[in-house]
Amino acid sequence: QVQLVESGGGLVQPGGSLRLSCEASGIIFSIYTMGWYRQAPTKQRELVARITNGGSTNYADSVKGRFTISRDNAKNTVYLQMNSLKVEDTAVYYCHAVYTLNYDYWGQGTQVTVSS
Repeated sequence: QVQLVESGGGLVQPGGSLRLSCEASGIIFSIYTMGWYRQAPTKQRELVARITNGGSTNYADSVKGRFTISRDNAKNTVYLQMNSLKVEDTAVYYCHAVYTLNYDYWGQGTQVTVSS
């Protein structure tokens, strides 16, 4: 049974930081591309950041320079360090794991709210 369990969301003031974690089980974590997506109310889900099994990363333009994705294969965990948070970063953040079209999994999401 595959599980992706996110943690680390919460309420933070603009300019603050949060670190999201996603621990995976039931998959060979090291071969998967891992990603973080987000969905704000009334908006479509969008890619925030992604890291391949080789460690290559890419980011949405809106978070470049502020967010950093990383992975620890020994802990089956992917992280998203979010700095200089803005109100517009408010969303539910989802962890995603993909290997091929047949191996594609989502976490349940964690709420991030940026508000003063």
